[in-house]
Parts: sequence; structure tokens; C-alpha cells
Amino acid sequence: MSTVTLNLHAAPRHYEDNPATRESAWVKWTIIAVSLLFFSLFLLLPLATVFVEGLKKGWDAYLAALVEPDALSAVTLTLLAAAIAVPLNLVFGVAAAWAIARFEFRGKQFLITLIDLPFSVSPVIAGLIYVLIFSTHGWFGTWFADHNVKIIFAVPGIVLATIFVTFPFVARELIPLMQAQGREEEEAAIVLGASGWQTFWHVTLPNIKWGLIYGVVLCNARAMGEFGAVSVVSGHIRGYTNTLPLHIEILYNEYQLSAAFAVASLLAMLALVTLVIKSWVEWQAARAASDDLRPE
Repeated sequence: MSTVTLNLHAAPRHYEDNPATRESAWVKWTIIAVSLLFFSLFLLLPLATVFVEGLKKGWDAYLAALVEPDALSAVTLTLLAAAIAVPLNLVFGVAAAWAIARFEFRGKQFLITLIDLPFSVSPVIAGLIYVLIFSTHGWFGTWFADHNVKIIFAVPGIVLATIFVTFPFVARELIPLMQAQGREEEEAAIVLGASGWQTFWHVTLPNIKWGLIYGVVLCNARAMGEFGAVSVVSGHIRGYTNTLPLHIEILYNEYQLSAAFAVASLLAMLALVTLVIKSWVEWQAARAASDDLRPE
């Protein structure tokens, strides 16, 4: 037993001493310097510019741009679209991942292809598809118009476009995770008499919770920052169908640069919060994995 332990501890030391696996100091510091330079020029500098330009005219002008009625309407609509799209995609993502990872059925590969579709289709094309289907002269537009239901250039169209572009995030995070975990624990729970819901709540959900949170965070960030598909179906009606990205575009096109950057800082702060939550989830997931591997 002691011999095995010594050999296990000796292996990493032998790996570190092997010249073939080491890089010289100048290579290491060059790679680090290039990475930091890229990060500073293409990520940190633009992010800092957003806040600097937003505060250029002082705090009063900054706050005035955020509490202006059209800005508040854009914030409300953005939160509403995310509040509807994210839970729906959460339910679908869990159901799709469970079906794909746990069962074999006809059309399984086709379902996976459909889940990946928003990744390969331009958001603008997605918006045009909804216009083709639900506009006044679209396939079903006449029926909706006769029943006084407005989809395009209204809130329902924005919600539909947001659901489409955020469709894959939760499912794509859970599918490989659930496939890697296997179904032995769930089968054991069923053998012991647990029902399907009991198995899901007490076995499946605890095992996928970090991947689920990670997918929801990414889904929410995309929902709030979506521009292309929402731009096509919104009609750019101020105070009614403008989300935050669309409101920023209008301010910028009207040369209200300080106000545009002030509103853009809200999305920048959302990105920072998303990054913090993402890092925390990854840390918690790694910690949970290390605890599972630790011997009793």
C-alpha cells in the first residue's frame, strides 16, 4: 500500500521534471502578455468607454437618461420578455434534455437538430419568419386580425422572437451533463419504489442543478441583449415595442450619445453580473465535483 502511495506522489514530480513538458519562461510570459493585451484592447477598454461616455455630462444627465419615460418603458419590456422566455425555455430545456439523454426514440437526432437551429439561423431571418407567419398579410395574420390579436409590432412578437433566439441554451447545457451522469441513480430510485416525479425532484434535479443554473444565466443574458430578431418584429414604436438594445440604437442614431451610453451601461452591468454569477456557478460545480471524488 505504501509503495503505491509513493508511486502516485512521485508521478507528478517526474512529469514536472520532464523537459519535453516544460516551456521556457519567455514563452510563458509572452503568452500571458499577449492575452492581457488582447483582453485590455478588445474587452476592458470598450467596457470602460461605455461608462466613461455615459458619465461624461455628469451624474444628473446620466440618471436623467435612465429615468426618461421611453428608457423606463424599454427596461420594463426587456424584463418582461426575459421573464416569459427564460422560464419557458427552462421547462423545455429540462424536458428535452431528459428525453434525449435518457431515452431512445425515432426523431431523436431531428430534435437535437431543431434545438441547435437558432445557433445556425441569423436572428434577423428568425424575425422575418415571424413576420411571414403572423403579420397582417402573413399565413395566419388574417385570422389573428379578425380576432383582434396583434402579434407583430407588439409585445407577443417580441416575446416569440426572444424565445426563439434563447431556445438552445438550457437544453444544450443539460444534454451532455445528463448523458455523462448516466441513469443508474434514477433506475435505483425507481427500483426502490420512487415515482417519476419523486425521482426527478430528489435524484435528477440535484444532479443537474449547477448546469441548469448555468444555462438559465446564459439564457437570461441573451434574452436581455437580443437585437436582430426583436428589431425585425418590434416596429421600433417608442414607449411600446422598444427593448433596451433598440432604445440604445435610436438614441445613438439621434446623436444623443451620452444618453445612449448611459442606457448601454445597464446592459454592460448586466454582462458583468452575468460573468460573476457564471464564475460562481462554475466554482460551485467544481467544488461539488471535488467533494464527490473525495474519499470518505
